[in-house]
Amino acid sequence: MIGLVAAAAVMLSAPALANDPRGTWLSQSGETRVRFADCGNQLCGTIVAASGQARDEKNENAALRSRNLVGIRMITMRANGANAWQGSLYNFQDGKTYNGRMTMPSANSMSLSGCVLGGLICRSQTWSRVN
Repeated sequence: MIGLVAAAAVMLSAPALANDPRGTWLSQSGETRVRFADCGNQLCGTIVAASGQARDEKNENAALRSRNLVGIRMITMRANGANAWQGSLYNFQDGKTYNGRMTMPSANSMSLSGCVLGGLICRSQTWSRVN
């Protein structure tokens, strides 16, 4: 009986864990790895590896253009429903920060959308879980 209760508890908690974005993700281009973790009452994505461009050369703030991409908080999100988050996305390729949305179509797939004009124009990417 105790084994059955334990198995039921694991099964009930599995869906919540399946769509948990915490961990490391590979960008759609395969050039950037971002680790998602709690930061206060938000979820933050920090660049942990980047190939190619090693510096934040396109940043709108000239004083930040020489900083290393690794370590930059690229994504900040707050929960907005059961499987959705909303916040901001920094795009180091153009140096701009966008309003963003994030969903998890599956445990190993993340959809990120950066938007302008109040969400009228959005660009989306699908990222893959690394771990």
